[in-house]
Amino acid sequence: MAPALLVLAPLRIEALALSGPPPGAASIEVRRAGMGLAKAAARAREMTHLPDLGRYSAVAVAGLGGALERELCPGDVVVADRLVDGDGDEVAKLPSATLLAEQLCRSGLRARTGTVASVDHIVTGPERASLAKRGAVAVDMESTAIAGAKWGAPLAVVRAISDSPGEELFSLAGARGVLRGLKSLHAARPALANWAAAVRPREIWLFEPRSFCAGVERAVHTVERALEKYGAPVYVRRQIVHNAHVVSRLEAAGAIFVEELSDVPDSATVVFSAHGVATSVHDEARERKMFTIDATCPLVSKVHTEVRRFALSGRQVVLVGHKGHDEVEGTLGTVPGTLLVTTAADVDRLETDPLTPTAVVTQTTLAIDEVADVVEALAAKFADLARPAASDICYASQNRQEAVRALAPGCDVVLVVGSANSSNSNRLVEVARRAGASAHLVNDKSELRLAWLTGAHRVGVSAGASAPDELVQEVVQCLSGLGPVSVSSRSTGTEHVLFPLPVEVR
Repeated sequence: MAPALLVLAPLRIEALALSGPPPGAASIEVRRAGMGLAKAAARAREMTHLPDLGRYSAVAVAGLGGALERELCPGDVVVADRLVDGDGDEVAKLPSATLLAEQLCRSGLRARTGTVASVDHIVTGPERASLAKRGAVAVDMESTAIAGAKWGAPLAVVRAISDSPGEELFSLAGARGVLRGLKSLHAARPALANWAAAVRPREIWLFEPRSFCAGVERAVHTVERALEKYGAPVYVRRQIVHNAHVVSRLEAAGAIFVEELSDVPDSATVVFSAHGVATSVHDEARERKMFTIDATCPLVSKVHTEVRRFALSGRQVVLVGHKGHDEVEGTLGTVPGTLLVTTAADVDRLETDPLTPTAVVTQTTLAIDEVADVVEALAAKFADLARPAASDICYASQNRQEAVRALAPGCDVVLVVGSANSSNSNRLVEVARRAGASAHLVNDKSELRLAWLTGAHRVGVSAGASAPDELVQEVVQCLSGLGPVSVSSRSTGTEHVLFPLPVEVR
């Protein structure tokens, strides 16, 4: 059966704005709910007893609303992720709001999520500020009443702003705002249809291992302990780990992230990130009498040691890695003259004499199969190629890749939680795609897209080694707003690695 969306609009003028030819992704049926809490509640109770209610895959409340903060303008759209009453008491949470808001933005509308309050009268003047203090960003007169009914289907609340502080409803500006709001309601129809088309029961496979590894936990705890022991500010050269959420949380605690030591005062406390730094960075810190705490992952430190050992033995060192990555910059800066290659084609372009004794090391966060081709090309080019006794690719990268490689083929779509500058997270997406799955990288739930989920019955979720698991749980919660979910963990192994903290913070 084709997906169908039931849209409840308070007034006839709002219902007309939401009506029109089918948008395509799902059919839309618009019905009047009536204005005010009492009428909307009565209408909702009536409709939940309709014999054909089950034919609707989803229900939406859509209409005009009043802004409670000046950042919202007439024509903007608020998708409620939370509904409260006039006292600020929570009535409902709507976890898929992020998905719908993102789709509205892609349609060209100015849309955001937020708390919507429902009251039994039109709000003007100081009452706006009072509701805003309770956490609401917009106000209406029907949504909580409709949300209280037993629909048996996912619910969305969409309010196009018609009036705002300084532009009251009963004014010339308010009249213009109503027109702009109605225009936005009409433009929201395709996004509502796409949201309804993505609604369905789902299985969610949580891949294991995933999220933080021992090196990341060590680095994050190092900054936290440094702040506790030495007090703010603690400077951190580059992102401690490649995750925007982790960095923001540490910034709020008093950490100051800088690109270079030139941004740090002399004698300050500085933490070096998990990715490692060049020898010249250590030298500069010593010269400027900085108190340094090295949070370099021990597995990255192992690579630095290998580079020094190979160089001291007279070998030319070649690093397999991605140009510009913090770890690569640190490794290249360990011994001058270290060469960098990323692909087998790069090996062909090396001008070094093939008879030169050579050694290869690798960036720790690469994909195993990605490295194999490059090392094979190096072995074919250089007659005397030394390699580390053990793989440089870290255990966490290998384990997460193995889980994705094994589990991704059983999923309709794979979501990898991680920041765009996280090498190991990007490698997980590539591994999933090489395994034949549709895969996408998301920094958090705000980057999910309905198009990826439409028709997807089984969704696999993994996370890079620098992504906290709470972001994974937020993604799962968001998906639960699109219908019933069955969540299960799928493991290909367990991890028991622990790295001690640097002595300065123990």
